[in-house]
Amino acid sequence: MSNLSHRQSDPLSAANVVTQTSPHNPDQLTLLPLGGLGEIGLNMMALEHAGKIVLIDCGLMFPEAHMLGIDLVLPDVTCLEARREDICALVITHGHEDHIGAIPFLYEQLGRPPLYATRFTLALLKKKLEEFELNLNQHMTVIEPRQPFQVGPFGIEPFRVAHSVPDGVGLAIRCDAGLVVHSGDFKLDATPLDGEATDLARLAQLGDEGVLLLLADSTNVESDGYTGSERDVGPRFEAVMAHAAGMVFVATFSSNIHRVQQAVDAALACGRKIVLHGRSMESNCGVARVQDMLTIPERELIDIRQVADYPRHRIAVITTGSQGEPRSALARIAAGDHPQFSLEEDDCVILSSRFIPGNEKAITSVINQLYRHGADVHYQRTSGVHVSGHASREELKQLLSLVRPQNFIPIHGEFRHLIQHARLARRLGVESSRSPVVENGQPVLVSQHGIRLLEPVESGRVLVDGKGVGDMGTVELRDRHRLARHGTVMAVLAVSRSKGTVLQGPELVSRGCLPEHAGEAMLAEAAQQVRDMLAEHSLSSLTDWDDLRVEIRQTLTRFFKRRLQRRPLVLPIIIQL
Repeated sequence: MSNLSHRQSDPLSAANVVTQTSPHNPDQLTLLPLGGLGEIGLNMMALEHAGKIVLIDCGLMFPEAHMLGIDLVLPDVTCLEARREDICALVITHGHEDHIGAIPFLYEQLGRPPLYATRFTLALLKKKLEEFELNLNQHMTVIEPRQPFQVGPFGIEPFRVAHSVPDGVGLAIRCDAGLVVHSGDFKLDATPLDGEATDLARLAQLGDEGVLLLLADSTNVESDGYTGSERDVGPRFEAVMAHAAGMVFVATFSSNIHRVQQAVDAALACGRKIVLHGRSMESNCGVARVQDMLTIPERELIDIRQVADYPRHRIAVITTGSQGEPRSALARIAAGDHPQFSLEEDDCVILSSRFIPGNEKAITSVINQLYRHGADVHYQRTSGVHVSGHASREELKQLLSLVRPQNFIPIHGEFRHLIQHARLARRLGVESSRSPVVENGQPVLVSQHGIRLLEPVESGRVLVDGKGVGDMGTVELRDRHRLARHGTVMAVLAVSRSKGTVLQGPELVSRGCLPEHAGEAMLAEAAQQVRDMLAEHSLSSLTDWDDLRVEIRQTLTRFFKRRLQRRPLVLPIIIQL
């Protein structure tokens, strides 16, 4: 990125790790992306001015294919720990998991800052916090579009944006350094189901006021033209369901309440009863019904235990699993191991969501399984049963034209999305020196004089495995990959603690490594290699038992690589008697 701007090389200060600059300079502000720049999900941004920090979103990401056994991925907020007292607010743009999902895990670490979000977003967050037995009601404040509020030196005004979850907002953030516009996730849907279109009039007014910096969603920058309206999906649902002779399954994101509503309306139009299935689907739809954002007549909504009381052609199941998640309801149905549902030849399955990068293989695997059961399967590439919640290129151009920022930083997307969005802004008149492409951990100093990249700070990803948060790292993931690809070999050796002699062994046991027909002979040969090594070195030449474990591991690793071109995970176990 040296062709875009230069980096400041001042050393980091432990007391000022975010800004690396004077915290009280009224003419400048610093932003630090902690997630969402270089990946889809994990969205989190820190904005600092006059020594105070406001955080925008705190989301998670679902594990990528190489993260074996990992449940969730969180932003690494280590660089904020020394500045917790300076964090004056966490403002949330909308209720998707990739914007609120990390809050239960990181809230204490962030110093329990006040939470600001719209009514529905806070309702979703409260429901999520109940799972963690957290009650943060006293920390929560409801915000409304076009209703400014003050946190520290920041004046923050939400403005309405249309997205694939209700009650989303972008943010206009004012401070002495200037006006920052954060788009949130958005599209320019002129006919949203709830009538809440993106507030173009307010964006134009902000542009007239003068925008120092625009931060804009890049997710859909590769798509030409305009993103389709959410209203386009409903008729397609109804057309598919009208021709379905058996049970209908609709899989979508549980937070996409407008999509759920259209699935409900289409099913009712075709004379079908509604089943909401999946923990997150039931939870989010329950919240939406309480908030009057989802309408399902009580007489048409049935419990899963009532399904057997109706013919299959009278049932529509709205469920989770559109991304091929292994333990989701749809994946279990496709695999034939769901306790309540099974597929028959006349059934119809609709996957109403985009194929998120990294999930394609899992999704297509589920689709193939559904076809094997004889189901009629519909998804975006075949039937147009999905429209994106993100702005396409022409909409991104329109945003840039309305706001007319002095400086521009693309956010929310993989690196290729950020690059293309920055190029788009430059074609529309933003100078290249004022439109850098930055990634997580890269602080950016912004002022009326332009943009300057500062020294990168510690950032990354925190892995969640079960109840363990942050206790899994690259070493553990590497070991899991070796286990998955090459198996494991355990070498058990009993030694005399007092005499330093081998009492028994080595005994070798392998799993997932050796061919069955030659396993015993090869393990015997490998054991002899260990004995030869011990005879050559003698135990007395090894300074401690850790040295012995290293020697055993290296001996067996070399042996299996030479004989099989495999690198099993070798686990030496030394029993001292």
